[in-house]
Amino acid sequence: MQDSGAENSIDAATPGAIPPKKGVARVFTVEMLLATIAVLSGVTLLWTALAPSHSIPIMITAGAMFTLSIVLVIRLSMDPDSVRARQSDAMLRLASKTLESMQDGLNRESAQEICQLLLPSTAAIAVAITDKKQILGYAGYLEAENPAGGNIRTHATQATLDDGNMRVLFTSIDIGFPENATTIKAAIVVPLLVRGDVVGTLKFYYRSAKRISETQKSIAEGFGTLLSTQMAAAQLEEQARLATSMELKALQNQINPHFLFNTINTIASLIRTSPNEARVLLREFAVFYRRTLENSDSLIYLSREVEQTQRYFSFEVARFGAERVELDVDLVPECENMMVPSFLVQPLVENAVQHAMPSEGKLTITVTGEVEGDDVYLRVSDNGTGMTEEARQGIMHPKETKGIGIAVKNVHDRIVGFFGPNSYMDVQSELGVGTTVTLFLEGCAAQTKSQVAASDAETLRR
Repeated sequence: MQDSGAENSIDAATPGAIPPKKGVARVFTVEMLLATIAVLSGVTLLWTALAPSHSIPIMITAGAMFTLSIVLVIRLSMDPDSVRARQSDAMLRLASKTLESMQDGLNRESAQEICQLLLPSTAAIAVAITDKKQILGYAGYLEAENPAGGNIRTHATQATLDDGNMRVLFTSIDIGFPENATTIKAAIVVPLLVRGDVVGTLKFYYRSAKRISETQKSIAEGFGTLLSTQMAAAQLEEQARLATSMELKALQNQINPHFLFNTINTIASLIRTSPNEARVLLREFAVFYRRTLENSDSLIYLSREVEQTQRYFSFEVARFGAERVELDVDLVPECENMMVPSFLVQPLVENAVQHAMPSEGKLTITVTGEVEGDDVYLRVSDNGTGMTEEARQGIMHPKETKGIGIAVKNVHDRIVGFFGPNSYMDVQSELGVGTTVTLFLEGCAAQTKSQVAASDAETLRR
């Protein structure tokens, strides 16, 4: 039986439950110093009193120091601000650990960790978390009899799931247990809400109704709100990830049909005039589409993205001729190993081929990349026809929902989704001069280092 939480109210358990911060540690040091002085002065006072020859000055000094030290210790210990500071500090640190446990959302593992974290800091003898149907986590009294995955058994929990109201229950019958059938005699049941919908409960069980104080109610309600907020945040993050994945799949499904037909016609025309070249292009075409249709939810090396872009461009060279189109790639070595979303460079190069091709002369497209601290800059420039301001604005705010316009817009949305709101796509263009698209990937270099380190650590563990 685990009932350590029952013996420690938040007032008593807080200082010892979680190590204090430096600011609070200084208060404890003062208290310990004063207590030491009190003990030493008390011993001195007693020793002087029992000595054959009494030293009045020493007795007065020792007595004054003893009295003053005791008064100051009591004062510091009972000071409301000091007590509240220690309690607030402990609750904040506990909340921080709770949030760490919920980085991947609320599941059985995180729910169990949270229950074990909360139990020592309350007067409860057990803490439980449920979803709408079953127990996710349980710590404390009768823990072995309430494993994760077990069904919800009390009508009070079901009632809270139904109406979304917090319940403070003062008898075992109110909870849903037979009278005198269990040590649990009282409980607090808090609903877990995500955007107004009840998705589970947080429950605190007590040995008696006397254990439920206003402090316990505040703790229960506060942590219920905290868990609800974190669950909502995790859900939004997951939705954003899924939306990014869906956008990528939509992009993969919107491969320009004109490019498809033009490439097939080019290969077909080469079969008679240059069969070897046609054979090479056909093989590259198969590789290109296999890579395009692969599952690319995660990040890939920038070198691989550029390789796929060059593969795409080889078909455009075959179609228009080397005298009409050219692709130059100039990445600093550090850039090649950067982790970026797929379909980052190719849509920009494809857009240049489709819209920037001059009526005469050669279209040269240049892809460059550089690392500045933790950030990465990628640029796709061309010497083509350029565009008007209206056309430039249309790239960032396309009215159509398919084709290359939405593909370029998708590049912007995905870099923001992967690297944060400070990342951006900047388009600068001048009619008759050309266009430069700059992608700023905030923290890309730092994120890559972190992922490589995590991968190396995983390899070592294996």
